[in-house]
Amino acid sequence: MYEELGFAKVDHHRIKRKGFPEVIFGQGKTPEQIVKIAQSIVKKKQDVLITRTDKKTFAAVKKVFKRAKFHEKAKIISYARKPKLVSNFPVAIISAGTSDQPIAEEAAVTAEFLGIKVEKFYDVGVAGIHRLVSNLDKIKKCKVLIVVAGMEGALPSVVGGLVDKPIIAVPTSIGYGSSFKGLAALLTMMNSCAPGVAVVNIDNGFGAAVMAFTILKD
Repeated sequence: MYEELGFAKVDHHRIKRKGFPEVIFGQGKTPEQIVKIAQSIVKKKQDVLITRTDKKTFAAVKKVFKRAKFHEKAKIISYARKPKLVSNFPVAIISAGTSDQPIAEEAAVTAEFLGIKVEKFYDVGVAGIHRLVSNLDKIKKCKVLIVVAGMEGALPSVVGGLVDKPIIAVPTSIGYGSSFKGLAALLTMMNSCAPGVAVVNIDNGFGAAVMAFTILKD
C-alpha cells in the first residue's frame, strides 16, 4: 500500500516488509515536500526519519511537529516515540578520524531510531593504532561493528583482523585528491583480506545502520 501525493508515492507498507517505516531522503526535496511526506507517514502512526537535510528544512518540520529533533552533525531530523530495543547487544560505531564523524553520526542516529543501542569509538584510526587497541575489550562486547573511514580506508581491515564480529565498512569522501572523494577507501575496503567485512556505499552511514538492524532484529 502507498499514498499518492503527486510528487511522491509514500510506502506505508514498508514497515511490514522491513520492520521500519519509509525513511525520507531529504537531498533534492523542498521543505514543503518533506513536510507533506512526513505528515503522510505520521498519519499512519509511524515514526519519521529524514536524512541528508538541513536547518531550513528542520524549521519547516518543527512548525508542524513540535517534538521533532535536529541532529545537526548527522544532518538528520527525527520524530519518534521511544523505540523498542531490537537487541540487548549494542552496535559499535568506530570512526577513523574526527573528519569522519558526520557519517558515523548518521549511522548512530539511524541505529538509535531503529531501536539499537550504540557504543561510539571515535578518532581511533590506524595513524595511532594504540587508540584502537586500548578500546578493543569494549568493542568486542558489541554484536555488530560499523567501521567508518576515509583517506586510505584501512581501518575496517585492521579491526577485522582483531575481532570476530560482523563488520560493516563505510568509506567516506574525506581525504586528499588521490582519495578520489572516497573511491580509494571504497576499493580498499572491498579488497580487504580480513574475513567478515561487508561494504556499503561511500558516505552511506544510513545504509550501514539499516544493515546492522537487519542482522540484530531477529
